[in-house]
Amino acid sequence: MLVRWLLAAIHLLAFGLALASILRRTRGLRRCTSTEALPQIFSADNGWGISAVLLIVTGAVRAFGGFEKGADYYLHEPLFHVKMGALVLILLLEIAPMMALLRWRLAVRRGDVPDLTGAPKYASIGVWQTVLLVVMVFAATGMARGVGIGMFGD
Repeated sequence: MLVRWLLAAIHLLAFGLALASILRRTRGLRRCTSTEALPQIFSADNGWGISAVLLIVTGAVRAFGGFEKGADYYLHEPLFHVKMGALVLILLLEIAPMMALLRWRLAVRRGDVPDLTGAPKYASIGVWQTVLLVVMVFAATGMARGVGIGMFGD
């Protein structure tokens, strides 16, 4: 019981960290016109990455590690599919910003000035990731309250 509670608490806190981090990174990218903005963007990006790892690990352990309702329940729960679909979209959308931020970090380490022209595009991607993260929260809370059961033709 204690492990289930701790996993759930960490999972929920990771959603909070994810939301704060992606909003902070998006705001930084939206305002990014020089390398002065990069430390804040890199810090927010670190939080976004940490939250992603926490969400994926605690979610997988909860769903498939025997701590919650079990894999059979989740795999037959429509809102779980909505949540996982949103996660997959977030991860796919993350490829371009992640690669750019890696290039920017390397350029800064070498003492070069990175090409920041893609920052507005990556900020727009962050907005969509934020929306999808909120979708994940609604799907998760719906599952926790049995909303999806019977609602989608089950």
